[in-house]
Amino acid sequence: MDLFSSISEEQRQKEAPLAARMRPRTLNEFVGQDEIVGTGRLLRRAIEADRLTSMIFYGPPGTGKTTLAKIIAENTSSHFESINAVTAGVADIRKVISEAKERYKLYQKKTILFVDEIHRFSKSQQDALLPAVEEGTILLIGATTENPLYEVNSPLVSRSRIIRLFSLTAANLKVIINAALTDVKRGLGGMQVEFDADALDHLANIANGDARMALNALELAALTTKPDPATGIRHLTLAIISDCIQQRPLVYDKDGQAHYDTISAFIKSMRGSDPDAAVYYLARMLTAGEDPKFIARRMMIHAAEDVGNADPRALLVATAAAQAVEMVGLPEAQIPMAQAAIYIATAPKSNASCQAIHQAMAEVQQEENQLVPSHLRDSSHPGAQKLGDGIGYRYPHDYEGGYVEQDYLPANLKGHHYYEPSERGYEQTIREYLRKIKAFTGLGEAGKDE
Repeated sequence: MDLFSSISEEQRQKEAPLAARMRPRTLNEFVGQDEIVGTGRLLRRAIEADRLTSMIFYGPPGTGKTTLAKIIAENTSSHFESINAVTAGVADIRKVISEAKERYKLYQKKTILFVDEIHRFSKSQQDALLPAVEEGTILLIGATTENPLYEVNSPLVSRSRIIRLFSLTAANLKVIINAALTDVKRGLGGMQVEFDADALDHLANIANGDARMALNALELAALTTKPDPATGIRHLTLAIISDCIQQRPLVYDKDGQAHYDTISAFIKSMRGSDPDAAVYYLARMLTAGEDPKFIARRMMIHAAEDVGNADPRALLVATAAAQAVEMVGLPEAQIPMAQAAIYIATAPKSNASCQAIHQAMAEVQQEENQLVPSHLRDSSHPGAQKLGDGIGYRYPHDYEGGYVEQDYLPANLKGHHYYEPSERGYEQTIREYLRKIKAFTGLGEAGKDE
């Protein structure tokens, strides 16, 4: 008999954290995710009918992934096994598969395997699991905070239904908190806890959609607040809650989906000329510990790609911000970074330079790469005259207006145009200049032959 053998299951449940004790046991107790488990939804119908297929639950912490797996365990006629990808090895997987085969052979009973943190499985572990999933020996249910399209082997993903869970709303969290406050058997109903309205609002907001985080903070607040000697009531104020959950948890992994989603939102906000959103996503990335050099590089690229010559200074400002990151560092560098993000967001936009290089790159690949025209070749080397290199070149500064008509593209690309300046910002000036010199040589509007 070991040290803990005398502890009853009831005692274990009583001493478990509040978040574990309040875990929903049925779909009717489950709060949030109505898009997937609401009345009449596919997953709810599948669970209730015990007609499940392999699936991977994907979403932020505290949104119900493991809870849904446990509800399935309680509602299925299949045998339910659970392993954690952090601690399980290939041998554990093979053992589960072997037992599943034997179980079906003897009792015609199927096996559901729940793999928590499935993204942490190595390739060899996932490969060991694949044949059993493919043959139907086991029905896989995985849970992950990372995008399975990136973190899980494609063969496993193709044989599973991806079910995405989203952060709970503040309203969802209030329902969960109030349930914990009133539940006498599993929650804090026997402790006479009272919540100030602003304290409840603060907890539901700062938990950032994470039910586990909210309940952990609630339990800490209740256990560390002395009851009133006269009434026995534990009065939770805003100050107490703020002390128990001091910082909003940010769902951000510098190598994961949150990284890509946030930088995408940052770039699209600048492109969409929304300086407020651009600064917000910049702050979100910096707060989460994103590499400021990475952000600075993206601003430099964006300044050239989406602002371009509509405001050439945007690239200068972005480059200066990148230099500030190198020379000053955080936290001070966040100011020039914000300045650059705002400048880029509010600058006139043109992707004409981006389009020009893309078209030119395509023609380099598709068209014959003929020799550089003879009059444009280098004439500084010995023997240039004999080879005809540079002969016939017209020096533009020798002509009125600093321009003279001559061919610069190879013969097979004569008349091809890649850069079409917009009518926004400084590109209006560029467009007028090109129109002027083309008119001067009798060729019509910039970018168009007459």
